[in-house]
Amino acid sequence: MKRKIAIIAGGDSSEHEVSLRSAAGLYSFMDKERYEVTVVVLKGKEWVAVPDDVLSRSQSELNDELMTQACPIDKNDFSYTREGARYTFDFAYITIHGTPGENGVLQGYLDMIGLPYSCCGVLAAALTFNKYACNHYLSYFGFHISKSMMLRAGQKLPNAPKIAETLGLPCFIKSNVGGSSFGCTKVKSVEEVYPAIERAFKEGDEVICEAYMKGTEVTCGVYKTKDKAVAFPITEVVTHNEFFDYDAKYKGEVDEITPARIPDELRDKIQAETLRLYDILGAQGIIRVDWIITGNQINLLEVNTTPGMTPTSFIPQQVRAAGLDIKDVLTDIIENKFN
Repeated sequence: MKRKIAIIAGGDSSEHEVSLRSAAGLYSFMDKERYEVTVVVLKGKEWVAVPDDVLSRSQSELNDELMTQACPIDKNDFSYTREGARYTFDFAYITIHGTPGENGVLQGYLDMIGLPYSCCGVLAAALTFNKYACNHYLSYFGFHISKSMMLRAGQKLPNAPKIAETLGLPCFIKSNVGGSSFGCTKVKSVEEVYPAIERAFKEGDEVICEAYMKGTEVTCGVYKTKDKAVAFPITEVVTHNEFFDYDAKYKGEVDEITPARIPDELRDKIQAETLRLYDILGAQGIIRVDWIITGNQINLLEVNTTPGMTPTSFIPQQVRAAGLDIKDVLTDIIENKFN
């Protein structure tokens, strides 16, 4: 009998639509001969299931018309009813970028109902979602990070010249809990500081002001099962914009070079450090870690525990560059929970 897999997408952040694209990518990658796949879309209190046969007729596009054929999820046990029959799941693949699927909230719910899932647990998810806390925690294990300040809504803000003096210019101001570069600004003058903070606060109640590091930006995906550790080829990110912003990420205004044009020794170090970080956090499933190389030093930028999974996202690119089949990688992750 096929295992029943829920791909959980959507969420309540600005990354809702990005998450739906990841869900469509995952749906296309999964082994349909082995699994019965259903996309479940969350938005606020509305949770709906899009059955496998409905989604397959639409070429995997999660559009408004398709959502009218969706079935409400019973939150008591994450089941749904269709044409008088009740459907449950054996496994959840979380691909929400943002709340509630990236910050530990959904993981806690799934733990409570006993449904295994693809990514890290509550603590690791909550920690990695808070960029400031995660990076400073990891700095105690020897990872190099940028100098930064965190601002909270409702607190008195430092004056703009003080922020510029502390971090230097240019600097980055971004949401501490957002992703996909929503609310992120590269600030070049004191006059730009407060408008950038205001923009970042629209994404959440915490904002990071971070010193700029000039170097080569790279990203590395890894995953582990009970019997192996896999580090994918590293991708070099060369943006044509001021930084790797939303347009660079999703509108092709960037060169993504896999494998990265870096020395083998540096490649090996980044892959080893990514796997070390994986163990320190107690990560599960696939994670992607963003780094910036300054000279011979690698500096941690950000940890992504639910990385993008569209056909052109970094992870599928790296899987292809490794000579692997993404279908087999996803099967590894799912079956690891049952072995």
